[in-house]
Amino acid sequence: MESADSETRSNGSPFAHHDGAKPTASIIEGLVPPYWQRHQRNDSSLSYASVDNVGRAPITLEDHTDEGSEQCKALWAKHVTIDDYVIVSGNAPAVGAYVVWNCTVETLDGGPMKIMKRYSEFDELRRKLERTFPHAGAAMPPLPPKSVISRFRPRFLERRKAGLAYFLNCVLLNPEFSASPVLKEFLFS
Repeated sequence: MESADSETRSNGSPFAHHDGAKPTASIIEGLVPPYWQRHQRNDSSLSYASVDNVGRAPITLEDHTDEGSEQCKALWAKHVTIDDYVIVSGNAPAVGAYVVWNCTVETLDGGPMKIMKRYSEFDELRRKLERTFPHAGAAMPPLPPKSVISRFRPRFLERRKAGLAYFLNCVLLNPEFSASPVLKEFLFS
């Protein structure tokens, strides 16, 4: 009689079975994020190719538009755009100057929400989310890089604008982050 451990070593996947059968939901249940555990999945919604190729949990997709789901209640934003930016001058030329990003958050109930944030506030949001959700670092894209030399050049600012919009969309449209006090503090302070 072989143990499950030897089965994993022999074929590289803890999900593979001797008879070629697919894994059961009870095996997979402990490997999905906590906000997905309430839903039962059938064999058609699992990606076994991803398990066979990389030895990780199957990739699952879910529709969170069901009015009664917990994830639907947590999601409140449709998307975010960064409309433009303003360069605020310091006391002396290029000393103490900074950029303010004008963002629009489209909410599910139809009303847009306007916020103005500096890059340092996006950076602080990312750090706080990493501390609050240490397991979810891969769900947050990196912020666009800083540059001392070209920080006020239009081409650099346009790339940064796109990167910040992508970051904020990834955070706001994730049901785990969207209801967090960290994100609410960022948006409403």
